[in-house]
Amino acid sequence: MKGQPIDEWLGALASRTPTPGGGAAAALAAATAASLVSMVAEYTTGERWADRSEQMEATGAEARRLGARALELVDADAAAFAQVSDAYSMPKETEAEQAARQTAIQAALAAAADPPRRVGELAIELIELAESLVETGNPNVISDVAVAASLAGAALESAIVNVEVNRAALADPDQRAELTRVAASLLESVATAAAITADVRAGLNS
Repeated sequence: MKGQPIDEWLGALASRTPTPGGGAAAALAAATAASLVSMVAEYTTGERWADRSEQMEATGAEARRLGARALELVDADAAAFAQVSDAYSMPKETEAEQAARQTAIQAALAAAADPPRRVGELAIELIELAESLVETGNPNVISDVAVAASLAGAALESAIVNVEVNRAALADPDQRAELTRVAASLLESVATAAAITADVRAGLNS
């Protein structure tokens, strides 16, 4: 989606086309979360926040890095799913064609699990950054910390779903087992994102 207007990209997402899809949307959610984390860090700079300037500079820089990577994964996910779609479109009239098609499908599905796994790992890093801002970030933008955590949590849960949907279609037991492990590992951080949002809301309503 690099250089593409957001309304155009969302129009493509809404249309009956293979890409972009849910995996790309998850990556975009992560990129949005990263921008919010960076924004909060920027608002926690200056003379008033001199005691934490190094932390905020580091947080902002890391958030921008993760945001750039998330945008790359928007396109990586779309490209990977396009390969899956192409594999399913291969001819299957003869036994040889059927065998080639099945091999291509399995290879494409295995490859397609990688972008959502990376989105999930990236989302966990964003959740950790958001958590670090709950107590140290500028309280005037604390709601944006909660929104960042919520978006990162949504990206994480979405990534898990996309890992699982690819796992379900794989025939190789070793590949399935590895993706089961990946999904379980990612799942451990889902509650953290929800807890951050809940903590911020509790503070706002106290």
